[in-house]
Amino acid sequence: MDSKRIYTVLQYLLVVIAVASLIGNCVLIWLNTERTPKCPSQSVNPIPPARHNERSDVFADFSMEEFLKVRDYVSKIPGMNISIDPFSPPSTDYLYLIDLSLPKKGDILHYLDANGPKPVREATAVVFHGTTGNIKEYVVGPLPNPMYHRDVTFERYKTEIPLTASPLRLWDYIALDLFIRSALIPVRRLLNESFGPHVTSDPTFYNGLPSGVKSGERQTWISICRKVEGSYIHQVGFEMLIDHRSTAVLRWRVIKVVYNGQYFNSIQDLKKQYEAGTVSKIIFKPVQNHASLKPKEKPTGMGPQQFYTQGKRYSVKNNHVIYLDWSFAFGLSPLAGMRVFDVRFRGERIIYELSVQEAMSVYGSATPNLMLTKFLDASIGIGRFAYELVRGVDCPYLATYIDTFHFLDTGIPRLLRNSICVFEHDMGRPLRRHFSESNFLTYGGVANSALVFRTITSIGNYDYTWDFIFYQSGSVEAKVYATGYIVSSFTVNGSFLYGHQVAENVTGNIHTHFLNFKVDLDVLGVKNVFQTKDMEFVNVSVPWMPERYAMVPQLVEKQLKTEQEAALRYDTKTPRYLHIASNQTNRWGHQRSYRLQVTSFAGDHLPESEPEERAMSWARYKVAITKHKDSEQASGSLYNQNNIWAPAVDFSKYIEDNESIENEDLVAWVTTGFLHIPHSEDIPNTVTVGNAGGVLLRPHNYFDEEPSIHSPDAVYISLGTEQSCDNNRVACLARETCSPVFEPFTYNGFEGVTSGET
Repeated sequence: MDSKRIYTVLQYLLVVIAVASLIGNCVLIWLNTERTPKCPSQSVNPIPPARHNERSDVFADFSMEEFLKVRDYVSKIPGMNISIDPFSPPSTDYLYLIDLSLPKKGDILHYLDANGPKPVREATAVVFHGTTGNIKEYVVGPLPNPMYHRDVTFERYKTEIPLTASPLRLWDYIALDLFIRSALIPVRRLLNESFGPHVTSDPTFYNGLPSGVKSGERQTWISICRKVEGSYIHQVGFEMLIDHRSTAVLRWRVIKVVYNGQYFNSIQDLKKQYEAGTVSKIIFKPVQNHASLKPKEKPTGMGPQQFYTQGKRYSVKNNHVIYLDWSFAFGLSPLAGMRVFDVRFRGERIIYELSVQEAMSVYGSATPNLMLTKFLDASIGIGRFAYELVRGVDCPYLATYIDTFHFLDTGIPRLLRNSICVFEHDMGRPLRRHFSESNFLTYGGVANSALVFRTITSIGNYDYTWDFIFYQSGSVEAKVYATGYIVSSFTVNGSFLYGHQVAENVTGNIHTHFLNFKVDLDVLGVKNVFQTKDMEFVNVSVPWMPERYAMVPQLVEKQLKTEQEAALRYDTKTPRYLHIASNQTNRWGHQRSYRLQVTSFAGDHLPESEPEERAMSWARYKVAITKHKDSEQASGSLYNQNNIWAPAVDFSKYIEDNESIENEDLVAWVTTGFLHIPHSEDIPNTVTVGNAGGVLLRPHNYFDEEPSIHSPDAVYISLGTEQSCDNNRVACLARETCSPVFEPFTYNGFEGVTSGET
């Protein structure tokens, strides 16, 4: 008995000792963690403090106060009765848009570079005049206290803009929804038997664009969908063509119906034939939601998180960013999206403007809605759909997040919380490196850390990630990635000529993606030339064996003189090196230049014989170089989508006058993109991997040497210095360990967004 008691006591003692040891270890770990310093929020690197350019506010988007000042001025213009209510009918005069009206480039440069007067701050106000059937653009100023306005519509577009060119408003979508519900009442039996009670009681829809087949029309194909998450890939096989040109809803009418691939002249015609049994019917059966993004297994992982051991090496103040040798101003256009201005490297302006211009898609389908669909997203608004970014997914958790505002079909300025993010990012590969084992045992390299300026826009079904990336080599990259839902069609006879089946009765339709960027490079000033470089094999005599010849690659250089020469079409061979060059030379006597390196996997462009093509004529060209004009601000317009047959802006007109581009202020219009043939892996969402395009702006003989040789991130190791921190800060990393400070996770992206909002 005594031995058993002793054994029991020993067991208890061992348990107590184990628990005490565990508690002790936890306390030690906690104490050690508490002693670990927190990572600083601001940079502690021995680099000069950031000095922001206060004059960058000439490019700044409007504040809420400025929007309200312009809105109140426009709504009280004597002799006009302009409504600011988004629910006002189209028969009224309605203030649709307020946006920054950029001053002339020459005035801005005089202000920035020569201490000239500050340009007047003005707004563009777009008014849909339902009372007169046209659209006007007014310049309003000066801000912050507007006192004048002037009509600039004809000055900008050389034509009047009809009301039918206006984008579909929130009012239109509400009215269409009510009209569709009313129109479907006679076929409730058909809806219930074919699609089930949910579609019958609460249908939803999406519409194709443009609305019609010629100028002046307002006829829109709509497709009925199941009202579930990802309704874009829940087509039910019911489409209607609605004529809604009239400003009076009572005059709207259904002029064509498609059910299960069969065409009818009206809802009543369909009802009659359905009840007579002469229609090929769809038989309802429940369908699982293959479009849901809810994980099919409980998420348990947490990927690597990036933090700053010595604080952030960039600084954001108002609309200005500084990062190591880089500085730039930024903005977010509600129409075109992300843009940066006055981009400088080591104090020298490289780029005056780098901006998104347009995102365009052309669809193919056996069904009518997508058959004629050609989306021009800037006419809908790219930047207006820059919703809140999710920490740790859309951007690194510790990125800097920036709020923006817009006034587009809202009546009041709308806050887009955390809609831009800025962060320094380790690209996961060296920017440059070399290991030497001959003559000298050395290693030299630089980690590829770069600054990323990002927004993500959710335009209906598609989500585009827009990145401007600033590298320590003096290069800038504009890149776009596509994700989100594909737009699909109900599978009918002939569907597989236009795509693949991706779900039950769902065809993923073939479509193109074309993205256009404006690149206004100012290489050592505004007097530049456009050069191309490539190679050719030349049969040369070998000097030490004159009788022997060899094919040797040789440099081929050209300087293009006119805009038409420099309009490089997608369907022709393009020189591999494209340069905006200065007449100034580097140390070695070569013209200092920046190269345009385009990455694109675009499909074929719409044939120029098609009447809609002129509204997207910028997509004819991989790169087009034009002489800068303040009147040629953009490659498209707000009105191109719905008056696609007579566009307010036809980019090809910029090239027709064929002006000289020698020693001029040059603008490069760059088109990239990819062809998308949807496949089963696009369900539920398309992934960004492989669905991207962009342009890299990289120095070419601009510097006398590779700029990152001066990088604070450079590493150099020679024999005997492997553990030294002198030229290798990574060797000191263990001594500089700190714990990151993570802010609590928040997300307010659903605030102010109604379910089903377009």
